[in-house]
Amino acid sequence: MLSLGPAAYAVFGTAAEVHRIAGLPASDEIHIGLPPVAAKQARIRQPHVVLHQLDHPVESLVSLNGLLATDPIATVSDVILRAGRYPAVSVLDSALNQRLLETADLASIARRIRRRRGAVAARGYLAEADGRAQSPLETRTRLRCIDGRVPPDVLQLEVRDDDGYLLGIGDLGWRTRKVIAEADGRGAHSIPEAIFTDRRRQNRLINAGWSVLRFTWQDTLDPAYIPWVVRQALSRPSDLR
Repeated sequence: MLSLGPAAYAVFGTAAEVHRIAGLPASDEIHIGLPPVAAKQARIRQPHVVLHQLDHPVESLVSLNGLLATDPIATVSDVILRAGRYPAVSVLDSALNQRLLETADLASIARRIRRRRGAVAARGYLAEADGRAQSPLETRTRLRCIDGRVPPDVLQLEVRDDDGYLLGIGDLGWRTRKVIAEADGRGAHSIPEAIFTDRRRQNRLINAGWSVLRFTWQDTLDPAYIPWVVRQALSRPSDLR
């Protein structure tokens, strides 16, 4: 990007990566925006560099570690117009969770994308955004439950005993049926310390009468699996938990 001169800036998924906004599939492509005149004069030989003739206003650009990129609002606006529902909502959730966006910014994004290609679908993604999701896996698990008509009634559910002691926090919760679902990623939940902590927390929750379900990324690839498991747990009599 630096070789293309001071007018070049990161856009789309590359800008999201620079901002550490999660949710998009991994890609080797580097997306760079250039004003139309500069883009026509640019010469790039690397096959993984994708140039875009764009003209974002200066106030929509920020410098991050010496690299120019679209700001979070512009980045998310551009991404959700190009991405499918699951990655788009994941991107929105990630930006909200990291405080790169505030809830009020969603209305600004809706105005920004008006009449642009993909805006109709993107407005639906905005309506599903929830900054309480702490990872794309949690977002995908929640969307599978919504699509399967077993939506959780709360995210990041704190479960406490009668003395107020925190037994654990569930990623997704169905309070009336005392069911919790955990989204187990390969990162934070795979190291030995986390595994032991998860097991102790799960034991405390089960002893307190809660059903604890655990889902992985692979589980989210099957549209029917997660809703089926949740539905079975919700239909189980409380005295069998």
